[in-house]
Parts: sequence; C-alpha cells; structure tokens
Amino acid sequence: MKVTIFGTGYVGLVTGTCLAEMGNHVVCVDVDAGKVERLGKGQIPIYEPGLEPMVLRNHGEGRLDFTTDATAGIAHGEIVFIAVGTPPDEDGSADLQYVLAVAHTIGDHIDRYTVVVNKSTVPVGTADRVRAAVAERLAARGVDVPFDVVSNPEFLKEGDAVEDCMRPDRIIVGASSQRAIGVLRKLYAPFNRNHDRMVVMDERSAELTKYAANAMLATKISFMNEIANIAEHVGADVELVRQGIGADPRIGYHFIYPGAGYGGSCFPKDVQALARTAHSVGYDAKLLNSVEAVNDAQKSRLFSLLSKHFDGQLKGRTIAVWGLAFKPNTDDMREASSRRLMEQLWEAGASVRAFDPEAAEETQRIYGERSDLVLVERPYDALQGADALVIVTEWKAFRSPDFARVKSLLGTPVIIDGRNLYDPAAVEEAGIAYYGIGRGRSLAGKHHG
Repeated sequence: MKVTIFGTGYVGLVTGTCLAEMGNHVVCVDVDAGKVERLGKGQIPIYEPGLEPMVLRNHGEGRLDFTTDATAGIAHGEIVFIAVGTPPDEDGSADLQYVLAVAHTIGDHIDRYTVVVNKSTVPVGTADRVRAAVAERLAARGVDVPFDVVSNPEFLKEGDAVEDCMRPDRIIVGASSQRAIGVLRKLYAPFNRNHDRMVVMDERSAELTKYAANAMLATKISFMNEIANIAEHVGADVELVRQGIGADPRIGYHFIYPGAGYGGSCFPKDVQALARTAHSVGYDAKLLNSVEAVNDAQKSRLFSLLSKHFDGQLKGRTIAVWGLAFKPNTDDMREASSRRLMEQLWEAGASVRAFDPEAAEETQRIYGERSDLVLVERPYDALQGADALVIVTEWKAFRSPDFARVKSLLGTPVIIDGRNLYDPAAVEEAGIAYYGIGRGRSLAGKHHG
C-alpha cells in the first residue's frame, strides 16, 4: 500500500519504518530540510534500539523515502498519517496548530479518496476538527473529493518502540466509515497474523483511550511514589511492599516501581492535557491533578536526600550522576528527573559530573558548555573527585557496580539510589551511606528511635 506520514519524530519515523518493513511504500514528509537530508543519508535523529538498521534497509530497498515536498507526499499516499507534535500550550492543553496545518495542506492537495489518520496524541474531538479543516480547504478549491478521518493512536514505549510497533498488543482504530476501517484492516493485516489485535470504536472513544492509557500508567507510578514516601516515614521498605502487592494479579508488577518521578514526552504532557480537556467541559479531574502534583514533588526528592545528608551544605561540592535520559534505552531528556536534580544542584552552588550511555549529546545541546557540568565517557570517571553518587536512570550497566571501587573514588562515600537498584545492606556493608526511595531508613528513626 502507498502510505504518507507527516512528521519524522518518534512516532512518525518508527511507524513509517515498520510499515515499510511489511512491504508498503512509505513517504515521510517533514518541514525540517536538514533532518530530511540527514535521514536520506541514513543519519537517525533519535536513539531507539533496532531502528537504524531497519531505516537503512528499507530506504536502501526503495520502500522508505523522505521529503519536504508535501504536495508530492499527498499525491503518493492512499493513506495519509498525521504524526506531528502536540506540545503543551501555556495552560497545559495540547497545541493543535501543527496537526491542523497538516490537515489544511491535505485539503489543499488531495484529488482522490484518501484516508487521513490521526496518529498524534490529540484531545477528544480532534478528528472532527481535522475533518472540518480538510473540508474547508476542499470547499475553497471548489472540489468534492471523498475522504475519511480516522483516529489511530500510537502505543509505543520509548526504548521498545520498534518491538511495540512490529508486535502490537492492540491496534485502536476510531472510525465511523466502514470504507476507512476496511483500508486500515488491509494495512494492519501483517501485524495481525496470530490473532486480531484491532479494536474498532468511534473516533472520540479512540482519542480518549490513548489519554486514559497514559494517565492510568502515570497514576500507578505516582501512587507508588506516594506509598514510598509513607514507607520512609513509618519505617517500612517499599521494595518489599511492591513485591507484596505486585503478586496480586489485579495489580501486577508493571509500573509500580517507585523512583524519582516520571518524565518523557508523553506522561507529563498527556496527564496535563487530559486534565485540561476535563476542565474545558466543566469537570474537575481531581485524581489527574494529584497524579501530576505528586510527580512534580517527587522530582525534587533526590536533591532533598542529598541536601539532608550534607546538612544543606552543597556549595562547592561535586555530585556524580549516573543516568540522564528520562528512562533507559533512549537519549530523550524531555521532562527527565536528571534535569530537575542538576538545576537544583547548580542553584545550590554544586557541580555535576555525569555519565549516560546515550544522552550526553542531548544534555550538551540543552545546557551548552558550562563550568559546573562535566560529561564523561565512562561511568566511574564521573566519580573522580565527587562527593556523592546519584542514580537517576536505571540503565542495566548500573545494576551491579563495584562498590569497593565506588567507595575508593568518592570523597564522602554516599549513594542516593533514585531507582532502588541496590540492596541497602550490601551498600552499607561496603562502607557507603545509602539512601533509596521509600526504603524506611532515613526518616523512620525519628519516629521509632
């Protein structure tokens, strides 16, 4: 099938590449000429396991093309995906200017039946707005070209996006047109060979499904961080609590790991956008607002543990940071907990020596050259001359460190374990002070001394 995708960000590039992998001819359109040129040369703008070889192979074999020419892109595609960004507006609602700009462009150029697919994460009712935007431009041209608008939200996890795209656990299709549903059934048939993963519903329900899924996962994380903070005060170990409640199949083990707060391009933005959508129709989404508030507070937890250990005396100290990306297997720094930590440390007069397997370049791009930030190429190099080590991202390479080496390199041996990777007893046995998230050690003594 001939597919056009507007946007070569995370969603557009991964979706386009996976569709090409299944034998479709895909053209990806982007307004950024430099990005299109780099993609044409095989330079991938994001780090995502498995993506680069797949892009190179499909581009080399002629199934995946990149262009800035929107007219040619629309002429090519029988299915046109909108996969551009929906950044938060000033009030937290999703900004639809890029989505609607693409819709107008589609209306300016289509000349045969086209299925327009909303792949971007968009508020409930956006399919109607896209339909109106396309129709408005067709009317201005004085032509009557049939088209359908479908909501087909993505469920890609950064770090596992290729796997999620090739082997989806569900394919949500929001459409009222049987013709459009038939086209998408044909497109997704290769992804459906074992059993039918396609769930068909109306457009508004599909749009809400995407937000509800991300809000549910974000809620589990904030709930667990709340339990961790309670555990810390009452002298319980949240890691044992996690195992105890995760064994209940109604709860499960996914997304109940306490930590330094969630980040990335989806959860913070989507929880806020759903709360704003609720507010706009006169409903106060108390739970969603609390999920966001708990997460925001949690991002300061690492700094407060450091500050507590050093009695507030952080000026002139050097802090080693392991992990900068918002999660492992990505170089994405959007809303990353490391950013809050580093900015708080700099404000307190401390310096940072940091290591991340993939996100150093992105960190440099965000913060530029500064004397209080040193990015190193090996984990233990971050510890040279540092007073403490903070674990921010749970990369596998951090799971079994040489604690004796850590102790010998740190000026004052202390680990702030923002992802609860280590056994507190093992760290303390090595002569290193240990602080985790909700491990029931740092505050309990005040109540049970």
